[in-house]
This record gives sequence, structure tokens and C-alpha cells, in this order.
Amino acid sequence: MPKPLTQHPHLVLGARIQGILPNEIAEILAVNSLAEDVVEVTLKDSTGTPTTRIFNRDDIDNFSLAPPTIDHPEFDADADDFRLAAEALRIKYAALYDPMIAINSSHIDPLPHQIRAVYEELLPRVPLRFLLADDPGAGKTVMAGLYIKELILRGDCERVIIVAPGGLVEQWREELLEKFDLRFEVFGREMLSDSLDMNPFEQHPRLIIRMDQVARNFDLMELLGAVEWDVAVIDEAHRMTAHHSTLFSGIQETKRFTLGRLLSESARNFLLMTATPHSGKEEDFQVFMSLLDHDRFEGQYRELDHSRNTNGLIRRMVKEDLLTFEGKPLFPMRKAYTMHFTLSDNERDLYEQVTNYVRKEMGRADRISRNGDKKRGNTVGFALTVLQRRLASSPEAILRSLERRRDRLSRRLSEFHTIASDMVTLSGDPFSKPHRFSSGDEDEPGNWDHLFDLVDFDELTDEERSSHEERIEDVVDSATAAQTIPELQAEISILDDLIDNARRVRSSGEDTKWVQLREIFDQRILSQRDGEPRKIIVFTEHRDTLEYLREKISTWLGHPEAVLTIHGGTSRTERKAVREAFTHDPRTVVLLATDAAGEGLNLQRAHLMVNYDLPWNPNRIEQRFGRIHRIGQREVCHLWNLLADDTRESDVFGRLLTKIDTQEKAFRGKLFNVLGEQGAFRDHSLRDLLVEAIRFGDDPQVRDRLFEVIDSSVSEGLDELVSQRALHPELFSSLNLEQVRARMERARERRLQPGYIEAFFRQAFARLGGQIRSRESGRFELTRVPRRLIQAGFRLNRLSPIPERYERVTFVPHRVRVDGLPDASLIAPGHPLLSALIDVTIEDLGKTLRRGTVLVDRRPAPIDSPALLFALEQSIMTSQGLTASRHFDFAFLSHSGNISVSHVPPYLEFDRIDEDEAHLLPRVVDSEWLSKDHEKDLRGWAYSVGALPRKRELEETRSAELDRTKAEVRRRLEAEINFWSLESLRLTDAVHQGKVDPHEVKRANDRAKCLEKRLEHRMLQLDADRTLSILPAVIRGVALVIPASMLTNSANGSPNHSPLFGVSAEARRQVERRAVDAVLATERTLGRVPEEMPANNPGFDVRSVDSQGRVFFIEVKGRIEGAPTFTVTANEVLFAQTQGIRHRLALVEVSRSGSDSDRVHYVADAFARVDVSQSTRSFNELWDDYWNRGADPREHSSIQKMRDRFMREEMRRIDR
Repeated sequence: MPKPLTQHPHLVLGARIQGILPNEIAEILAVNSLAEDVVEVTLKDSTGTPTTRIFNRDDIDNFSLAPPTIDHPEFDADADDFRLAAEALRIKYAALYDPMIAINSSHIDPLPHQIRAVYEELLPRVPLRFLLADDPGAGKTVMAGLYIKELILRGDCERVIIVAPGGLVEQWREELLEKFDLRFEVFGREMLSDSLDMNPFEQHPRLIIRMDQVARNFDLMELLGAVEWDVAVIDEAHRMTAHHSTLFSGIQETKRFTLGRLLSESARNFLLMTATPHSGKEEDFQVFMSLLDHDRFEGQYRELDHSRNTNGLIRRMVKEDLLTFEGKPLFPMRKAYTMHFTLSDNERDLYEQVTNYVRKEMGRADRISRNGDKKRGNTVGFALTVLQRRLASSPEAILRSLERRRDRLSRRLSEFHTIASDMVTLSGDPFSKPHRFSSGDEDEPGNWDHLFDLVDFDELTDEERSSHEERIEDVVDSATAAQTIPELQAEISILDDLIDNARRVRSSGEDTKWVQLREIFDQRILSQRDGEPRKIIVFTEHRDTLEYLREKISTWLGHPEAVLTIHGGTSRTERKAVREAFTHDPRTVVLLATDAAGEGLNLQRAHLMVNYDLPWNPNRIEQRFGRIHRIGQREVCHLWNLLADDTRESDVFGRLLTKIDTQEKAFRGKLFNVLGEQGAFRDHSLRDLLVEAIRFGDDPQVRDRLFEVIDSSVSEGLDELVSQRALHPELFSSLNLEQVRARMERARERRLQPGYIEAFFRQAFARLGGQIRSRESGRFELTRVPRRLIQAGFRLNRLSPIPERYERVTFVPHRVRVDGLPDASLIAPGHPLLSALIDVTIEDLGKTLRRGTVLVDRRPAPIDSPALLFALEQSIMTSQGLTASRHFDFAFLSHSGNISVSHVPPYLEFDRIDEDEAHLLPRVVDSEWLSKDHEKDLRGWAYSVGALPRKRELEETRSAELDRTKAEVRRRLEAEINFWSLESLRLTDAVHQGKVDPHEVKRANDRAKCLEKRLEHRMLQLDADRTLSILPAVIRGVALVIPASMLTNSANGSPNHSPLFGVSAEARRQVERRAVDAVLATERTLGRVPEEMPANNPGFDVRSVDSQGRVFFIEVKGRIEGAPTFTVTANEVLFAQTQGIRHRLALVEVSRSGSDSDRVHYVADAFARVDVSQSTRSFNELWDDYWNRGADPREHSSIQKMRDRFMREEMRRIDR
């Protein structure tokens, strides 16, 4: 009989087991028996992170005991292998080393508000429950992508789901790929069919899903609810609405809200994004916020009982407050104008005839609705509204719409004549039934439930409208209020007359609206002094008008290629091509667009825009303007709204735009998003006002009331916006530019890109047989990728297969795209090829890190005694087992026991020991000192000096957040408990009076008791969240560092002399001292604040800060005048390459006449052309070559030259 499984030799406490975790050794912490051959095992991985797994006997038998650990490093590993493995480890844990690694390894130049959002608001919150609500155009997609990539690089994220409206999913996929090299899949029905019996959401770890595709499909919701996610991001989250209807009914959820709640419960980190978080109704806003914290926003909002406080859950920055790093406004001024024009007599006649027809038919549609067929009445009303909008658009649009409608109704009449007599009513005939636009496939993007709600219609994306265009046209062309055949015949006859009139207008060439547009073109487009026309975007709502304008403008300009178009039927590939042509081709002048260009396309190449048609949804005006008024726009933006006088629509739009203009002037242009804020038209939709004006606008009393509603709606909307900022100040964050800039500057010192990444990649790639060839400056071709890397890449990330060759790669972000050359792949942390190379390198050479190696310090000013260099990882965990903080550093332990930390890897400064030196080691190294348990001392130091202060800092920050959450949750739940307790007493009295059912009393009591339990549980949970645990420091590698002087002295028994001009080490130190002093004095002369680094600081000697907070890193090289060469280490070169324009090589010519005669030259970007490999330790460079490239920084011209170059670099960064 076999022994109990708990006694298996592989399950001994403390045993180190292979096979449980991939590529790692696990240590057994605890074993519990669950059944005869099933055990629950608690273990920890190599980082010290505990985890629990369940295994059976077969599983355990397949595991194996790991070989015993080496108590003390043997220091016999090859030094070059050690350095390569150490760099692989450092880059693998780049996010622990470089605090902003996602920025430095992505194709972005983030702005201050974006950095603050990610690194101060999102990442510190573990777990995250947050609403990012910055204004449109602020770059929320960049913030989400940066957050996701940072988590991935930190090892805290494997499964990510992004929810977006159907029209935006491809934009999300493209931006994540192009800007962050993150490959996501878009969920589609083929995934469902390909998954067989598996859950497709489980099989695909990085997914983008269409909001309505999943929300409206019960089966997909059920599958999605069975999967957990590390991160869930919801774009356009304001669509997830819900509200309280009655006291006992709870929240009435829309399907979208249910989707949000489901992901809120299944995602560890949950991020909502919207530019319009507050609809103007506080109770609906609080229901929306319950997606982030159900307890904090429990129950129906009551102003006297509940708090409005949302601190810690939301960040909102408005365009007016966004700044560049230079402190300048990020968005330029914008101006809007209303261009009035008067219809010709023929146009006026056509307008009145069509409007009378629409008004009459709308009245009949109302009667149909009142008689009980509301759906049919809505269908007819929808069709007539679209017809009226096309009338206001262009003669072409109304003519084509009337023709299609007449032809369709005539065909239906002909069909019906075959089956009915004149006296049969049409109410039961299929053609009169309301048409459903949906295909019946709930998975189809753009499917919606209430298709005849015109408010919903106006909020559809243009892409969603396009996907239903055929069905929409079907309704517009055929929905009729006719009840009998004679009525239908009469309507067709009216349409014939309208068509005749429309044709006369169209053929006459009378189009005063087009004339008005042409005047704008004449004045603003073709009047450039340099002869180059400005570019302009013209928006229309209708395809017929778009084609009409294309013909008119092309003929007028005489160049068909000058006009481009985008509409809902334009594919994403074609849209990108149009955007590129409009941006870069000087021949293109006009972009004609429906609202397809108002969604997801950035068109800031133009700063002029015309609304040829005004949309009936005020948000769309802001969305359109946002295409040109966005990040990267440097010109004042101008918008012209075309409006025909003496029309029903102009009564509404004219009053609205005048009121908006007055209010904007009152606020001195400081409220950009006036129409986009949802406080306006909260109680009266703009669409309702327009319909009422069309139907009853001839009545002076109706017109006066409409004006009153418009005035009050705009005023109340703006008052709501201003009062929101007063009542919810926590929503509207201010930007501490100095704080953000300081954070960026602190992170610069730890950059890996591009120098360190390139040096590691090229050596490690060549070691495996890869072939790399230099092409253009900073760009390479990989002609052969080893098969082993391709296989490793597939194992690590099947979404990003590694090809057999790369046409171009680069390590410098701004070298990715070069005009006239193929795009290059950016090799940076997170790139699949680099990840595979790191994985294979550690697999091959990782053991050298623990075995240790011997390195020799041959620098001009070496250490004076042997020392130990440790690679050290420290982690702090939450009570839920989540990582609150993790750091990776290099610690130097001197012979005397002093420990210091270096941010730059010191091992790159040192050389391997020569064969003729190796036998001298026993003479110079104290074996007793070497055999001590230094790791124990190091862990104690890491705890007290490294992790403990960091833990206290985290606890202080988390405690403030937890105290606030605890107070708000307690206040809310206690208010609800009191409410339901009092409600129970009230209902009891009502039962005695026979007014209510006794069951209502029980429901109130049960609700109060449930809330009491929730309060108790949440308080315990919040108290537990305060607990942070420091894991034992993990030592990843160790090296013994020997000063070269000890080996030399031991070999020849004589004191060390420098090979430099035969001077002693003391004389050399004096030269270096004078050189550093000269640089410190120079920096102060330049108005900067310099700080000298400790001796032998790897990478640079002086850190200096200017008045703008920018940090400059200075490497000082001092030589006696006349010296022909100087020495620079590989590490100094690599560090300089990562800093670019912020690095200075300071050459100091030390005069024999005294320090007053010392001369200083600075060289910017000194080592940009030096090719470094990991095997190269140092370079001897010609002094005169570098001296002649530099200049005296104290001379005005030199300062100006460096400033000019710096500004060029900064502008190039902004342009990218």
C-alpha cells in the first residue's frame, strides 16, 4: 500500500522542486491533504511570492528535486558570460530598474498630464478602481496603453480586455500596436466557432471587444463572466447607464451597465474612461460610480443623506488646464463663426413645400401613435425627420431622397394593387409594419435595441450608421403614414410635385449655400501670401451632399486630386490612406467628410473647418471640432457654421449659437467644450426642439417659448459645468508641472534605451548565430533570426510570432520611421524578439550569476580593496498577495562592510581577470572574509535601508487613501441602514392601517440586515488592506571585484604607477580634482546647480540641474595639456547614448601654469557614433578630435549653439 501523498519525498517542507513552475525552482511551504491522492500545496517562487496549487499523485511523481544550492559562490564563471547574463536579467526586470520603462520603450512622447495620470494616479493604486475623465483630445488611449505596458513589463499583467464602441475597436488595436508594440485581438464570431468546447475569452489573453456585441448577447455574457482578467479598460464608459426607478426595485440596469458590472467583479484592475462622466443628474452619476465601488455608492442618491465626494476614484483634466513641459497651453485658441445666408426664391419655395409635407405627415404619424401603433408612428416620424435634414443639406440630397421615396412607394403600391381593392385598409399589410433595422444577429457591431429613438440615432457612430445604411434608407424611402390606397396615391402625387420643384432648383444652379462656402474658400483658403493654399475640412451629414460637393469643388479648383473624401463606408485602410495624403500631400486642399472623420481620426494638419450641415446632436459639433483642435495643433482653429436664414432650423440653431458665443465671451474663451458638456439640454434635447420648430415654428408663442428654452438650457448647462467644478473639485485636477518634470528627470538616470539595449542585443544575438547588418544611421537589418529564438518567442507569446528576418530594426525610437525608407521595428523591453533573446540567454547563462565571477577594476581611480557586487531584488506585497512595490538594484559590499547602491550597472566598468593574474587571487583575497555569510548581512541591510523606508512611505500613502474610503463607505452604508430601518417602522404602521402588505416590512428589514453585514465585511477588508509585507531580498547574482593594483603589486612587489606620462596615482588624482572643480565652476557660471557624484560613480561625474528643472549628466575627463589621448569606459559610452542631448563630455585641459589657466570644452552627444559591444571595456580616444568638436560653454555663442541644438531636439520630440 503506497504511503500517504503528504509523505512523498517531493513534498517535504523546505524542499526545492523542479517542474511545478516553468523555468523556476519552487520551495515547499505547506502541504494539506484534500483526498486520498490529492493535496493542496503552498509554495513560493524564486521572487519569494507565495502561491497555492492542487496536485494529484501523478503530478507529484513527475516533479523532481532540484540540485542542492551552492552555499557560497565559487566565482569560477566566465566574466563575459556573467556580464551578458546580468544584462539579460537587468533588462528582463527593466521595469524594476527603470521606473518609466514603458515610456522609453514606446513610440510616444507623453505629455505632463499623461505622465501624471499613469505614474501618480493609476500605477500606485493596487488594485485599481478608477475613472479617467480627461477632456476629448487629451490622449486617454495613450494613458491606457502606457498603463497596460508598464504593468506587463513589471510582470503584473497577463490578461487584458478592452471594451469599446464598435466603431473604435480597430483604432484601439492599431494604436496599441503602433505606439506600444502591444498586439491585441479583436473578438469576433470566428473565435466562438474556432473555440470548439472551450471558452474563447479564456483562450485569448489580450482582447478588444465591441461593447454592444457582447452586452446584448446572453451567451457571450455568460462566457465572459467565467473568466478573470488582470486589467479591464472600458472606453466611452458613460454609455453604461443605469438608474433607480422605484424604492424597492434597485438599480434598473441597461445591458451595457450589466457588462460593466460583470467586468468590475472579474477584473483585478478596472479602468473606466470617458470625457463626459457626469450627465448632469447626480443620482445617475452615483449609480455609474457604483461600478467602481458598490458600497461607497449604495442605494438611491438622496442629497441630504449622501455625500458627493469621489476623491480617489476619478481624475478629470479639462483642455484649458493642459500644459506642455515648457508650461505653455497645450491647446491653441479656437474661434467659431455663424455664416448666415438667404435662400433664393426658388430655394425658399422648395423649402416651404417640403417642410409643409413633412409637418402634415408628422401629424398623421402622431395620430397613428395615439391610436396604439406607437412603433409604426415612430418609424414614420424617423423617416420624415431624416427627409427634413436632407432638405437643409443640399438640393442634391433632397432631390435624390424624394426620388427614392417616390419610387419605393410606387413599387409598393403596384405590388398591393395585385392583392387588394381600393377600399381595403393597409394597416395590416406587411409594408406598413415598422421595419426593424437589425439583421437579427445580436453579435453584429452597431446592433441597437431602440432603433427609432432619434436620440440614440444621433449618438451612433458614423461607422455604426453605415453598417445599417441599407436598412435606414429602406425606412426613409418607404415608411408612410398612409392608411389606405387612396391616401398612398395622394402622397405619391405630392412627391411627384416636390420632385419637379427640386429638379428645377438643382438644374438652375441656384445654391446659395454653396456660394457661401465658396466665399469662405476664396477668403481663407486661396489667399495665402506664399501662394500655398491652406487645408480645410468640410463636414456634412449626408453621402449625397458629399458627392455633390466633391464634384462642385473639384470643378471650381480645377484639380480633382485636391479633394479627398471620408464617409461611413470608407474602410479603415482607406481612411488611413486619406489621412496620410491630407497630411503630407501638398496637392490636397479639401477633405469632405461625414462624421466618420469625427471619430478616431486626428486631422490637425488643418486648422480650418466648416460645418456644411449642423448635426442635431450638439456633442457632434464638439467631436468634429476636436479633429483639428487637439494635441499637436499649433495654429488658431477656425470653425464656420453655415445657416440659412428664415428657416425653422435656423430659428433654433441661430439662437443656440448666438447664446453660446455670448457665454464663451463671458468666460473669456476659457470653456472650450461648451456644446460637448452634457449639462446643456438635459431636460430638452436639441432634436426635440428642432422637431417642434419644424412643426409649430410659425406660431410666435411657440417660437418665443423655444427661444426661452434654448437660453435657459445653455445657461443652466454652463452653470452646471461651473457648479460641478465647485461641488466636485476632486474631479478637476490641476497639473503640478514641476512635480511631473522632476519625476521625469529622476527617471532619466535609469534609462536603458537605446545604448544598453543595443549593446546587449548585438552580443547576445550574435552568440546564438543571429546575423545583423548595419544599414542607415541607427538602423539595422536582421538577415537571420535563429530558430531557437523563433521557438522561444512562440512559447512566450503566440500573439506575436517572430519572423525569420527583419528588414529593419532600431534601438532609437525616433529612427522607427524615416521618410523614404521602410519602417523599423523598435527593439525595446516588451518586444517579442528581445524577450525571447533574454529568455534563452538566462536559460543558457543564468547559472553563472549564482556561481559568481571575478572582475578586475582597472579604472584610473579603482577601489582600494576587494569588494562584492550583488544584484538585489526587493518586493513588498499586499494582504491580497499583490505586488505593491518591487525594486532591482546593484549593491556594493566593501571589504570593511560598507554597503552602497549603484543605479548604473558597475560590472560593465570592470574587466575579466587575465590568465597570468588568476593564480595571484589567493594572495590578495582574504579567504576567511570571502567565506562569511555576506548574503545574510546584505538581506538585513536591504530590509532596514531599502525595503522598510519604502514600506513606510507606501503605508502612509495607502493609509490616507484607505481612511478616506473607509469613512465614505461607512457614511454611505450607515445612511442606508438607517433609512431602511426607519422605512421598516413606517411600513409597520402602514400594515396596521391596512395600507400595505406585511411582506414589504420583511423586505425592508432584510435590506437593513444585509447592509449591516456588508458594512462589517468591508470594514474588515479595508483594515486588512493596510497590511504590507516585506519579502526576503532575493540575490540574483554576485561577483568578486579586485582592484588591478593589488594584482600588480602582488606580482612585482612594487607600488603602482599610472601608465599616463609616468605620473603617480597621487598626481593623477590632483589632475582629476582640478578638472572636476573647473566643471563645477563652469556649471555655476551657466546658472545651473551642479552636484559632484561619489568617486567612481558609473556613467558620469557631475549631475547638474538648470532653472527649468532639467538634469544634465556630465562626464569629466581631465588631462595635462599636451596629452594625446583619453580613456572612456564602455559603461560611460552606453550611459551617454541613453541620455542623448542631456549628456555632456567635459574635457578639461589642466595647465602646468596653475588652475587659472585651465581650459574647459563641452561636447554634446559625444559618443553617438561609438559602436559598443559587451566585450569592449574601454576606448582610447584622440583628445584633439573631441576638443575640436566641442566649445567653451562659457562663451555666449557656444551656449547659444547648445541651446539651439537642445531646442531642435525638443521640437523633434514634440513633432514625433
